[in-house]
Amino acid sequence: MVILNKPNTQQNMRKFLLVAISATCLVNAKAQDSNLKEIQATAAKEIKAADPKKKGWQKGGLFSLNLAQGGSRNWAAGAEKFSFSTAAFMNLFANKQWGKHSWSNNIDFSYAMVNTTSQGVRKTDDRLDLLSRYGYALKPKLDLSGMVNFRTQFTDGFNYDYRGKGLQKRISGLFAPAYLTIAPGFTWKPTSYFSVFASPVSARWIIVTNNPYSYYFQGGVDPSDGFVETPLAQTYGVNPRQQVAIQVGGFVSANFKKEIFKNVTYQSRLDLYSNYLKAPVPGKPTASKEAHPEKVDIFWTNVISMKVNKWLNVTYNFDVIYDDDIRQFGPKKTSPATQMRSLLGVGFSTKF
Repeated sequence: MVILNKPNTQQNMRKFLLVAISATCLVNAKAQDSNLKEIQATAAKEIKAADPKKKGWQKGGLFSLNLAQGGSRNWAAGAEKFSFSTAAFMNLFANKQWGKHSWSNNIDFSYAMVNTTSQGVRKTDDRLDLLSRYGYALKPKLDLSGMVNFRTQFTDGFNYDYRGKGLQKRISGLFAPAYLTIAPGFTWKPTSYFSVFASPVSARWIIVTNNPYSYYFQGGVDPSDGFVETPLAQTYGVNPRQQVAIQVGGFVSANFKKEIFKNVTYQSRLDLYSNYLKAPVPGKPTASKEAHPEKVDIFWTNVISMKVNKWLNVTYNFDVIYDDDIRQFGPKKTSPATQMRSLLGVGFSTKF
């Protein structure tokens, strides 16, 4: 007699509930300023290493699409009548390794929008990110490295309640800002899932050439009370007359990525940057403040990804950022602050 084992109904039910709950979760993320997205983009960046056993260029890519929808009717606790969000991401890479030399290149495109009954259509993510890194193996776990990174966004971003008056003011756009970083250094790789890149002297250009003033009121003065607006470039630490700011400082990036459980991967990246040079004073385009290298910029991102099947993934992102040069917060919108963002989504993805 042949006895057939019954399916594990409890295990199947858990999978069903997990997918059902995740699919009904809305993306709980407010529209972020473009500089936060720029930093997060750096932190989330991962370069896929070339396989030394294969010759020539190794090319490929990944495309993913996340969707979320929600609605309510006569909901006493209060909720949007309708909401729908979508996020698209594409990564392309081309890598090569020959002897002790390696060259890795990545380019990311991402865009996300949310549509709600009360607020209409707003973007929640927008970036173009190009990263290229060369390495020369000094030892099995130590490379002499050089990195070049360029980032910007595609479309304008807005403050939808400027000065608390419900006004819509532009706060970002194409090349407003854009970031170009060149960092020579060393990469230490003690294990396959952990590495540290360190550059004692790196250069970063912050560019705001697309309408660097971006005043809402004519001449930058509110006629109702005489309030003087801060130029857009100034909120990113850039003199609007020069439209480009140069920073020189130390840069350290620690990366961790490992499958902590079956089909569950945890990825984390901590970036630390210390600027050695003076910086502009917000609201005073011709003035500059003393250098404070002890005020380290902190960029930390965390991603937990669970693979449900070949096409379906559930991810959770949590990011923490502090940059003393980003002064868009506080009562007068001239102070730095700790920035946090979380995102829960269900995505369909494919590799090619």
